[in-house]
Formats: sequence, structure tokens, C-alpha cells
Amino acid sequence: MWRTAESPRITVADFFDAGRRSLQLDWEVNAAHAVGREISEVALNRPGLALAGFRRYFAHRRIQVMGLAEMTYLGSLPVPERIARLRALGHVPAIVLSRGRHMPAFVRAAAADARVPVMRSHLVTGLFMNAATVLLQNLSSPRIRVPGTLVEINGVGVLLEGEPGIGKSEIALALIKRGHSLVADDTTILTRDSTGCIQGSAVEITREHMEIRGLGIIHVPSLFGISAMRNERRLDLIIRMQKAPAGEDDIDRTGLDTATRSVLDVPVPLITVPVAAGRDLTNVVEVAALNQRLKQMGHNAARELDDKLKATLARKD
Repeated sequence: MWRTAESPRITVADFFDAGRRSLQLDWEVNAAHAVGREISEVALNRPGLALAGFRRYFAHRRIQVMGLAEMTYLGSLPVPERIARLRALGHVPAIVLSRGRHMPAFVRAAAADARVPVMRSHLVTGLFMNAATVLLQNLSSPRIRVPGTLVEINGVGVLLEGEPGIGKSEIALALIKRGHSLVADDTTILTRDSTGCIQGSAVEITREHMEIRGLGIIHVPSLFGISAMRNERRLDLIIRMQKAPAGEDDIDRTGLDTATRSVLDVPVPLITVPVAAGRDLTNVVEVAALNQRLKQMGHNAARELDDKLKATLARKD
């Protein structure tokens, strides 16, 4: 049963951890105050007007970005006035200095008094603003936690779902041995990113681990190498595994009827695979992923064969 989507609570520490590499972030001061410090407005602000004295519409709930213009302006003021202007910003979530600039002494003093975390980014201000805005949008995107195992097969993200004990983890293990990668086992977090795609990742505490019935918990990178893991993968296909019915009337044998499932209001292709004794489901899942890749490239084998049959029948008539 899939739960209702939730909007996550974002802290300054979450922002730093998520953007440490992509935004080239380093801590300057007060890193300890970032833990639990919530970003209530998911956006960035350059406090130029507020530093100049106009604070009526100052966005004090946002992360403040200080670039070359802000720092040059503050540097032109007398020392007591600089500190007063910074203190007037109040209790903002955090401050980021762009262009790799280290924090001047007057900024350090004002930040220490207000206990405001200060970071610096090596990116120029414009690039940082663009990249950080996308990052914040992704961090705040609606997400759901669903039962299922997410694997990457030749670049295709496949979510395996089905009742407990049906063999999802065993299929994922066989796929890993064939050179594919695991994203999440048993429970997967699905998020709609800023581009409208669904991204899947693992629950942090169980990341890189799998539970195999009869064997127990295994650590995937230790057994198969770091290439056997992916931190995140776009969801391209859902494969629902269920016990095969007594007859074959309900089994899709052509692939012409394309089913989808709405995941955070995004349609995702859905395939139902019957589970029966003697079926090599690892091959079935692998081929399903490859076939989905072909469909994304505009090649639909089922429809092409259907068109050929219709053309042949039309010529005979």
C-alpha cells in the first residue's frame, strides 16, 4: 500500500550535505547551528536592499547570498556601520559567501553574535544562485516511501514490487551479479524533481544493504564493488510481480495494452509479470528494461508487428 505524499522539512545541514559537491560548499563558521535550523522559505535572497537600510520586504526566512556587490558595499562603510547593517538582518537561516571568498572579521563577529551558520561557495554568484535554487526545489519536492526494490538495468530505473517473499531481492541480487546496480532494497523513496521526473533513492539507514531470505543482511559494495550501487536513479518502469493465475486469459501476451501508474502525478509505465515455478524472472526483468529503453527511443516492437499484420491482412483483402 503506497502512502500519501509528504513535503519534507529542510534544514541548513540538509542543504549543505546535498550541495557540498555540486555547489562547492565549505563551512566558515557556526556549522553546529545548522543542525535542526529549518529553511522555512525554499528560495534564496540577495540582501542588497536590506544592507542599504530598506528592510520592509526583507525575506528573512531565506538563505542569504552575499556576492561581490554586497561585500564591496559593506567594505565601503565605516567598521561600526558594517556590523550594524549585518546585525540588522536578524535571525536568518544561513549566509553564503560566493566566489570562494573567506569571511571578513566583521562578518564573523556579526554571525557569531546571531549564531547564524555561514558557508562559502567557490562558484560565482549567478551560477550559485541558479544551481542552489534547483537543489532547494529538489529537496522540497513531494515524496513518498513505497515498498519495493529499485534497480538500474543499463541505465533504466526499474522498481520491482510484489507481496513479501515473492522474490524481489533475489532477482535484484541476480541482476547485480550480471553487472547491473542496486539503488534501494525493500523500501524506496520516490521524489518528483524540478524537471517533473520521478527519482528513486534508498532509506539512508538501509542504503547499500540487502535482505536475502535464508541468508540475512548483506553489504552490496563489499561483495560486488562500489559499481554495484547507485545513490539515485530516475524511475522509468514499474514491474509488478504476482502469482500466476490458474488460466492464461488475464495475461498480456502482446504488450499492446500499455498500462501506467500515477506516481506523484507523473505517469510511469507498469508491467505485470506472473510468477510461476520454472520461470527465469531475472531474464524477464532484464529484457523488460531493455524493451522499455527501446520504447523511449521510439521503437515499439509490439506495435510494429501489429502494423505489419494489419498491412498483410489489408493486402489479402
